Amino acid sequence: MNIQIGIVGTGNFGYHHGAILSQMDGVQIRSICGTSIDKAEKLAAKFDGAKGYSHIEDMLDANELDAVYICVPPGAHGEIERELVHRSIPFFVEKPLGVDLETPRNLLTAIQQKSLITSVGYHFRYTESVQLVKKMMSACTSGITLGQWMGTMPGVDWWKNQRISGGQFIEQTTHIVDLLRYVCGEIDEVYAMFGTSATAEKDPSITVADVGTVNMKLKNGTVANIANTCLLPPPMSRTGMTFYTDQGTIDWSPSRLDVNFEGTQSKFSDSMNPYQTESEAFLHAVRTGDSSRILSDYHDAYQTHRVTCAALESATKGIPIILRDDNEG
Repeated sequence: MNIQIGIVGTGNFGYHHGAILSQMDGVQIRSICGTSIDKAEKLAAKFDGAKGYSHIEDMLDANELDAVYICVPPGAHGEIERELVHRSIPFFVEKPLGVDLETPRNLLTAIQQKSLITSVGYHFRYTESVQLVKKMMSACTSGITLGQWMGTMPGVDWWKNQRISGGQFIEQTTHIVDLLRYVCGEIDEVYAMFGTSATAEKDPSITVADVGTVNMKLKNGTVANIANTCLLPPPMSRTGMTFYTDQGTIDWSPSRLDVNFEGTQSKFSDSMNPYQTESEAFLHAVRTGDSSRILSDYHDAYQTHRVTCAALESATKGIPIILRDDNEG
């Protein structure tokens, strides 16, 4: 089966996924949809046979697509997914699912009604190191987990706008929240504090918090803290998680894994490209209907999104937020 792919979004991630897909056997990028025809055609020119469009309906009317990749800013979600669900077209969507809960919740209901194949870009799940951490943690008693995403302000205007991006914890640190859920289990309660310490003084257009810390209580009794900042000067950054267990410590970052169990130390580095692995899993599901290799579908990603939105609510209201069962998600 030769899979016909459309991509919505002409930014870095639209190109990034397109570059991977264009090298895969049995995959053809047929169309690119952007906020303008110029942007769409410029990206489409990078992929043999692709054509640019400025409206999702036009792209879908003109092409019989087997799947669509959605790579747009958080505030742009909703209409694109609704159109794909309406036409029963499987889609891969980059995180986060939106800037609020209402839009993803309504989409999830529609997705479940159609049993539509979906995948969400929490690519860290597909790394060999995270799979190893998950296996080790299943044999440990977890005590506390500390996570962090410490970096600089991305150089795109929409990221600085709270209304469009949702802020760092929703847009970026969601990866760390997702790993906490994936490795340690579901989260019951969050208590967050966000602040603006420096960036808004330098650039009044910035409306996102530039520092934050979130305490969490998990269903299994584990407690966790995840902190983030976007005020560091480039290229300084530090991203990762440390798991403190009854067997010792597991220290994970995107570049390495260090394990110290009862005095025995070991190190591990990933060798596979997780972006390629997640696409292989999604396209396998599109070809065969077998979605067992997809590690984060829309339903699962919605649970992560609930946590990050609860953190924003907690920081705004100054109170802990209890994550009760969501019958719709």
